[in-house]
Amino acid sequence: MDLDALRHGNFSQLGEAVTDWEEMTKKLATLKEDAERNLKARADTANWAGVNAQVSREFISKTAQEFADAHTQADSITKILMDTRGELIDYRTQLNEAIARGEKKNLTVVDTGHGTFTVTMNVHPDRAAKGTTVSEHSQQDANDLRDEIQRILTKATESDDSAAKVLKLLVDQTKYGFSDAHYKDRDSAADAVEAADKLAKMAKHPDQMSLDDIAEFNRYLEKYHDDPLFAERFARGLGAKGTLQFWTDMVNSHAGARGTELERMKELQTNLSLTLATASFSDSDAMEAWKTDLLKEMNTRFLSDSKELFQNPVGALGSQVLSSLMRQGEFDTEFLDDYRAKLFKQDKGAGDVNTDALWVKGYDHVDMIFGEGNGRDPLEGLFDALSHNPEAATHAFESKSDLNHMLGTTVYTNRGESLGRALESAVTGIADGDTTSMAPPHSAAQVKIMANIMNAVAQPDGGAHLVSEGLGESFGDMAAAYMPEISQALAGPHSKAIFLTHSEAPDAFQGKHVPDVVRFLSATSADPAGRAGIVYGESIYTGSLLESHISDPSLFHGPRNQVLADIGRNAGIIEGIVGHSIADGEVQSSVAGETDYNDSLKEKGDAAKTWVSIAFTGLSLPEHLGGSAMGSIVGGAAGAVAGGAVDRLIEGQQLHGAKDEGLYESAKNLYAMRDSVNQQTQWSTEDALARHHVNLPEDGTDDLVGNAVNAGWDASSEYLSNTEERP
Repeated sequence: MDLDALRHGNFSQLGEAVTDWEEMTKKLATLKEDAERNLKARADTANWAGVNAQVSREFISKTAQEFADAHTQADSITKILMDTRGELIDYRTQLNEAIARGEKKNLTVVDTGHGTFTVTMNVHPDRAAKGTTVSEHSQQDANDLRDEIQRILTKATESDDSAAKVLKLLVDQTKYGFSDAHYKDRDSAADAVEAADKLAKMAKHPDQMSLDDIAEFNRYLEKYHDDPLFAERFARGLGAKGTLQFWTDMVNSHAGARGTELERMKELQTNLSLTLATASFSDSDAMEAWKTDLLKEMNTRFLSDSKELFQNPVGALGSQVLSSLMRQGEFDTEFLDDYRAKLFKQDKGAGDVNTDALWVKGYDHVDMIFGEGNGRDPLEGLFDALSHNPEAATHAFESKSDLNHMLGTTVYTNRGESLGRALESAVTGIADGDTTSMAPPHSAAQVKIMANIMNAVAQPDGGAHLVSEGLGESFGDMAAAYMPEISQALAGPHSKAIFLTHSEAPDAFQGKHVPDVVRFLSATSADPAGRAGIVYGESIYTGSLLESHISDPSLFHGPRNQVLADIGRNAGIIEGIVGHSIADGEVQSSVAGETDYNDSLKEKGDAAKTWVSIAFTGLSLPEHLGGSAMGSIVGGAAGAVAGGAVDRLIEGQQLHGAKDEGLYESAKNLYAMRDSVNQQTQWSTEDALARHHVNLPEDGTDDLVGNAVNAGWDASSEYLSNTEERP
């Protein structure tokens, strides 16, 4: 920065810009709030159908998010401009004060252009005439003034340049729309960019990084991995190929890590994954090129430049390296779509049987993971990435051919558990590990995927075997999420007034799909965690239905007894399918199997509590049925009955008159299981009646619900007999 530019700087225009941005931020805050409270909130509770269900809801949701991002970006720009203006005014003051002090000592400062200046010593005329150079100053005074002014100009230049840099990076983050990057001032944004440059420089020489260097590296990544400017700057600093080479070298240099070294490498892998995930959302031209170049390296063999003795002689494929860095964090949907399409094509080209040979055999020295697994199968890392991005996960499995192939490969690979998590994300709309987000309505695409999954499991030639390939627990969670659609399928047409849902395709499992539903539930019951998921899902849905109908009789135009009977019968059918399947498979004779189930029931309880709080089961009312007043039914005050049902299952509350028999905890007797679901349903009914002060004859209500559950339980046996061969 030129001296005169700062010395005589007029920052009034910058001040006007700050004022304009402040006003813009306030207006966008109002628009953001209006979009969230009115636009999106109403869209979430509306009863969409047809094209509106597929297009309008998503459009409105994204529009509301754009208003939020616009406000965030405007607020960041305002604060960066305000902070920069304040700093420059302060530097101008410091400069003028320094020049004024110099003038008192007869020192003159002159701008010589291009950021340079001179400090000259003036001699008083009287002393000059006498031929003496003695003055009020010394050469040291001139040097000190020069150094002080240089420091001020350097800082002012840094402030000005860094502000310009971060503002450009901020605006370039998205080609269309706005960035969600938020900064409280210029310094915080500049610090993030500076840290990224430092780490990218360190990563150019991984063989020179000590454990202390890695610890420092981790501290920066942990602090900034969610920062968009930092993530982009770091990724661009490494380059696409450099990113993969860096991790290849780090893996080789720290092969066989133990103790503290192993823990630091685990942290590094996690933090690096989270950082790259954040970077993937940038739409700047440079990052678009970075992502394109990254995918070009999928089949490149990466050999370590390290001189360590354990150097991998084979090298790792780019896709193996990349997937090992995708296990944490949410990656951009478009990027995942592109990567998945290429990887799926390669995997399908090998056929179901040969996928293990394609990725694993011949790569015995490849181990890209610190901790469990080795990263040789890049599909595992991809599935983990999909599990954290429900939208991309849904895209991935819309093709029935792709879905069936991936399910079929689980017999020959170890990717079952990661695939299960990805499928769970795809059909529920909730990212793996997310216990706070409200479950969105099931889209038509999600329901179709779920139908295809049930169809695959229902196949008589080994479909049920998928449950034992690491998918059982996820299948149980999916069944829990789809209790509304499953219930309507088992109840038949015209049952939507009782079995409430906001699914875009609530009747998709009816008719010819009912046998698939039954066989899917039956097969999933063989897995202890899968069975626990079904039990919790049914209990939560039953409790929520009872509370909804009892609190608002207008939801169903008919006798209240009919509602209670239909809900009870449905509970009996679903859990009867589970109970009879266990009995048919003689699971009850296995002590280990029973212990596993009891343990799973307790462990699944914690997850089930979040299902209640985040409406995981997808139950909420259409607006015309009171949805606008009650909001999402499962969760909050309206989820009290469902929450009580979960608590009883976790506690294993004992049955009345059944000594030492915990609720659902014994599979030794088929009728003990029937009594469990019967008692649980009666308790939920009593809870709902008491909670909403509805007076119904206690004995008559218990008898009505009990008979309905028993009738459903008996009917479940017929359902099974009609869909599969039984012993």
